[in-house]
Amino acid sequence: MNMPGRADAGRELYALELLAGKNTAVHRLHPAVKVISCVLFMAAVISFDRYSLGRLCPFLFYPCVLIALGELPPALLVKRTALALPFCLFAGLSNLVLERGAAFSIGRLTVSFGFLSFWALILRTLLCVAAVLILIATTPWTALAAQLRRFHVPAVFVTLLELCYRYIGVLLAESGSMYTAYKLRSANIKGVALSHMGSFVGHLFLRSVFRAERVYAAMKCRGYSMKTPPVSASPLKGADAVFLLVVAVFCALFRFVDLPLLAGRRIGALL
Repeated sequence: MNMPGRADAGRELYALELLAGKNTAVHRLHPAVKVISCVLFMAAVISFDRYSLGRLCPFLFYPCVLIALGELPPALLVKRTALALPFCLFAGLSNLVLERGAAFSIGRLTVSFGFLSFWALILRTLLCVAAVLILIATTPWTALAAQLRRFHVPAVFVTLLELCYRYIGVLLAESGSMYTAYKLRSANIKGVALSHMGSFVGHLFLRSVFRAERVYAAMKCRGYSMKTPPVSASPLKGADAVFLLVVAVFCALFRFVDLPLLAGRRIGALL
């Protein structure tokens, strides 16, 4: 690891939060509407069985439309979404080995059930992660946390979510300063020597604990409390109701109607 890498990681960590300050149609929507829409979308995506790869494809319209309307950088969202790939890859590779039964054939090419379940798992994961990232990129973190409290999400859960999210940046800063001090004492060593890694991680843990105590004490001095009631939200507008209705209809239509199958039959009839 190196110091520029730590700084870049810190900037990338909160890049999505900086995007939440924009003033687009999606950003102006009520936080409650965006949270409910995200939950509806993920519930619809997760509800499909493991072989419904084609049924999941129409749900790609949701992130694509929101990225366009919210003027979000697709490259950043794709990069963040791709971080979830290693986890679903390890979970899905076993499907390719264990489920070798033929699902259908295209000419001489036979597609197995494992192939369908593998790609369905990847697509389902990417869709859910993309929906959450878009929610974060279009909603300020304070407004999002306040809305979760208004939804009566347990205060402990919301507080842990806030502190973990905020403290990652502090942890990166601490590791960066320690690495700088290490390089000043070991200029001829590239990176952190394996023999020094245990001591480095131990000191990083202790520095993190002490820094966390000081951060929490500063928050308490400024009146922070888990039991503090959330600020009253602004009332819903007509655009909020329309957006929520469109998303609900969108999810219900793509969930209960096999649009790819209907489109395929229509194309087949025309040919």
